[in-house]
Amino acid sequence: MNDAGPQSALREWRGHIRQPATLVALGAVALILALVGPYGTSDLLAPLPRAGYWALIVFATYGSGSLVVTLLRAVLPPTLLALRMALAGLAAGLAVAGVVLALNAVTLGFVPAPTDLPGFVLNVAGVAMVVTLAISYIMRQQTSAAPAPPVPPAILQRVPLEKRGALLALSVEDHYVRVHTAKGTDMVLMRLSDAMKETGDLPGAQVHRSHWVAFSAVRAARRDGDRAILTLTSGVEIPVSRANLPKVKEAGLLPR
Repeated sequence: MNDAGPQSALREWRGHIRQPATLVALGAVALILALVGPYGTSDLLAPLPRAGYWALIVFATYGSGSLVVTLLRAVLPPTLLALRMALAGLAAGLAVAGVVLALNAVTLGFVPAPTDLPGFVLNVAGVAMVVTLAISYIMRQQTSAAPAPPVPPAILQRVPLEKRGALLALSVEDHYVRVHTAKGTDMVLMRLSDAMKETGDLPGAQVHRSHWVAFSAVRAARRDGDRAILTLTSGVEIPVSRANLPKVKEAGLLPR
């Protein structure tokens, strides 16, 4: 069975749990609960043990609930949103109820009587379901709002892995194109026109019949008679022909 989905979900969950914003928010909730002392914990526990108890409850329940939500998002079809949300709420609610029961038994020595157990589980699971659905909605909004990572230019797939840095420029040498990257250069057997098609959406232009440059890679530019010279971040200098000066000026690399 392909476990790429669950593995990716686990990585996403670990990244979410480790975020400073998540840790600060959970810590703040735990501190407030420790100060308020709900459910009789203000009478049962001294301030320091009470703080430790609520820290365990908050981090354990949020961790288990968010893990269930993240895993279900990865394995259930995205088209069945209502079903996925319902299952996530139910599963997370039961998981959180189990965590609370276990922590209460270990830390407080409290286990509900058999007649009170269904009501206790329903109460905890109900609260957890509401929180879980809110978490699921927030995580879904964050995922949909997150910008897609930029796609590296296809030309980089033609150079060795150790030289696949940011694309700086392309230069013709005989029948080859020298690919300049932030990690070095490499020669590729192809035409410059074909190589330029593989630069993708990276802003740049052909500035000479033998050279193409990425605008972001230009560290300095200077006039040289009726032409110009561009200095890349790597220190390489690229000539600009007179016919291509307007492109360089349009990119803001030279005064108009």
